[in-house]
Amino acid sequence: MSKRILSVSYDMSLLATRKMLLEQKGYAVVNALGFSQALTSCRAGGFDLFILGHSIAHDDKQALIESFRTHCPAPIVSLERQGEPSVPCDYHASPDDPEKFLEIIDNILAGRQTRAKLRLA
Repeated sequence: MSKRILSVSYDMSLLATRKMLLEQKGYAVVNALGFSQALTSCRAGGFDLFILGHSIAHDDKQALIESFRTHCPAPIVSLERQGEPSVPCDYHASPDDPEKFLEIIDNILAGRQTRAKLRLA
């Protein structure tokens, strides 16, 4: 069975691109455009990983992380550009390097990556 990922963004084109990349690696991806869709999808459950896109405002990311932690134990990856403030999640990655992004996703979902706050720059 494919690992299920909830991918959240405020930009539909970024969601579509991320979904395409992840599905090519064999993951099942549910896109959530915006805050309310993300909460609704999270509450439906069954996710192995959450990805928060860099288009999400810092305060909204923090609120989503709190809600995700309440409803599901899955790890959370925050995509952040250099210089952006970090949020309290499990992993931090750059949205600018798809190969490194996919590498950390593979490692997390394969259990090869411990929950440590990492930044892939």
